[in-house]
Order: sequence, then structure tokens, then C-alpha cells
Amino acid sequence: MFHSRWLSALALPLMLGACKAEENRKTAMETSKEVPAQPTGKVEKTDAEWKKILTPEQYRVLRQAGTERPNGEIYDQFKKQGGGTYYCAGCGAELFTSNEKFDSHCGWPSFYDPSKAKNVVTRDDFSGGMARTEVLCAKCGGHLGHVFKGEGFNTPTDQRYCINGIALKFVPAEAKTAEAKKDEKAAGK
Repeated sequence: MFHSRWLSALALPLMLGACKAEENRKTAMETSKEVPAQPTGKVEKTDAEWKKILTPEQYRVLRQAGTERPNGEIYDQFKKQGGGTYYCAGCGAELFTSNEKFDSHCGWPSFYDPSKAKNVVTRDDFSGGMARTEVLCAKCGGHLGHVFKGEGFNTPTDQRYCINGIALKFVPAEAKTAEAKKDEKAAGK
């Protein structure tokens, strides 16, 4: 009897730690040391296929037009990231870079312009009883957030792309493409 209580006392913190690690994985912005392959055309998947490759929170935001909590762990993570590129967490399309990043103090990652305009589309959004402009990934149709204009930010475009961090994958500037890594390996570097 003593042993089972002792084991239970040890197991509970381990299980809670594992649950916390899984929760962090679900709510942290993805980071990669490798540049994802860029989609050449439209990326179409069934809901079941999206659910296999996305975390539940990524699925809720990207595929169901959800919104992550403001001023959360992802926003703190975003503010600490250095130079790099932000890709769609769903399909890997390049969306933004740290060159267009700024701190609007709104609680979500903000950019004043996309780095690859052809990979970002907008449409009118009248959900929630207001008129806004929704931002989507042009390659997979994933919901990224909203863009606001004329707010007076001291940026070249006076736009604020207010983006859900869970919908992004960050790749630091020093990362290389898989193809570049293969070339280096073949050259013996």
C-alpha cells in the first residue's frame, strides 16, 4: 500500500508536467531551423487531413477563423524573436519577415506589410457585428487575422496586420533550406 501511494505521489507531478508540456506545444508559436518548402499552387486538404497536421488550437484558428488570447505566451515569444521569417503554420507559405514586424501593443503579433504579398489575401469580414478586413493565406485559405488601416502608426504603410501567432511558423534568419543543407553536405562542409 505504501508503495502505490508513493508512486501516485510521484506520478501526479510527472503527469501534470507532461500535460503542461503538451499544452505549451498547443499554444506556442512553431519555430523551425529549416525553411519550409514553398507551395507552388493551392494547398487543398480535407478537414481530417488538416486535423492530422495541425494542433487543435492551430486548427481552430486557421481552419475555423478563431482568435487566440491576446497578450499570451505567443505574444511574449513573438516580441523576443530576432530576425527571421514567418511562414503559414498550415502550408509553409512565406507571409511576413521581421523587417515588417513592429510592436503595436495590441496583444497580437503585428506587421505593417506582408513580405510575399502574393501569399496573402484579404476579404471583408462582417462577423462579430463589425466590419473588418480578414487576412488569409492565399495558398491554403487559412485564417491569419485581420488588417487595420489608418490607425496612425509610424510605419511605411500605416497598416497593422494583426496576426494570430499560432497561425505562424518562425524560422530564424540563419536557418537554411533543406536543399541548401543537402548541397553543403554533398560539398563536404
